[in-house]
Amino acid sequence: MKCTNKSKPRIAWMRTITAFSVILAMLVCTGCGKAVYDMPYTADSEVSSYRIVNIEENNGIAEPFASGLCVVDGDIEADGVDMSQAFGAALFDINKGDTLYAKNVHEKLYPASLTKILTALVAMKNGSSDMKLTASANVRLQEPGAQVCGIKEGDQMTLNQALHLLLINSANDAAVMIAEGIGGSLEGFAEMMNEEAKALGATNSNFVNPHGLPDDKHYTTVYDMYLITNAAVKYQLFNEIIQMDSYTTVYYDKNGAEKEVSVNNTNAYIQGTVQAPGGVTVLGGKTGTTNAAGQCLVLVSRDSSSNPYISIIMRSEGKDALYEQMTDLLDEIVN
Repeated sequence: MKCTNKSKPRIAWMRTITAFSVILAMLVCTGCGKAVYDMPYTADSEVSSYRIVNIEENNGIAEPFASGLCVVDGDIEADGVDMSQAFGAALFDINKGDTLYAKNVHEKLYPASLTKILTALVAMKNGSSDMKLTASANVRLQEPGAQVCGIKEGDQMTLNQALHLLLINSANDAAVMIAEGIGGSLEGFAEMMNEEAKALGATNSNFVNPHGLPDDKHYTTVYDMYLITNAAVKYQLFNEIIQMDSYTTVYYDKNGAEKEVSVNNTNAYIQGTVQAPGGVTVLGGKTGTTNAAGQCLVLVSRDSSSNPYISIIMRSEGKDALYEQMTDLLDEIVN
């Protein structure tokens, strides 16, 4: 009679679970600012960057998701920053992994057109610059006051052209054109956006459209916008576009006739109407404005040593206040 040892698989399984538990129990994730996270770890942790993405098979080392990222679990004050007219804000030192300022960074807020940073990221990741896009009837947006650049049904342009219109002019019709070209439909693209956000650790966000027009189910956080922007700046095309003060291009209508469009950057720092503090260069960014979201702004900047920073303000009470507060925030880079 052949004897089979049935206990070995169970023992091996228990050893694996025990080793995994020990690893988790020993893991302490520290980041910038004052953040220190204690066990136990749960998959529902409110601080989205506190995740484990890999356990190496050979040596059982747990690799924290936040490796190389800023992590912050609460407010971090700065003497020179008055953010009383904004609900959420933060300043991140990308190279050092430090948070220099933080206010309500994990509160869910409407992002308005800051959404388009993720739209651009998903498009750049899944499409090519010379990819041809054709506009559907959905580019005709019904929302009053929605920012558009005049794209009509049947118009054709490359993804490169559409990305310029998306990020420079914040064109909602360009966002729809990109979303349908990359995702096959607005719903399909929204699924891609949420998959990308979660892969980045932006788990306190949900996106239902590519442009950020108001929807109760469309929201993000200051911290999640940092994660998304930090991923976008790894693309050279993104960095090139956000630095441009204007853009002119020629595309084609449904009959093949040429159409020219010229747009200006919505970012006052890039327009030159607002000046950054001495020692700080604003490389670009993205604006966002709706009644629900208030005034929002994400900036990518560098100091005199070319070290990069990401600064974010969400739900500011007015445009003047937005730029005054952002300038105060940028002052912290040199102070």
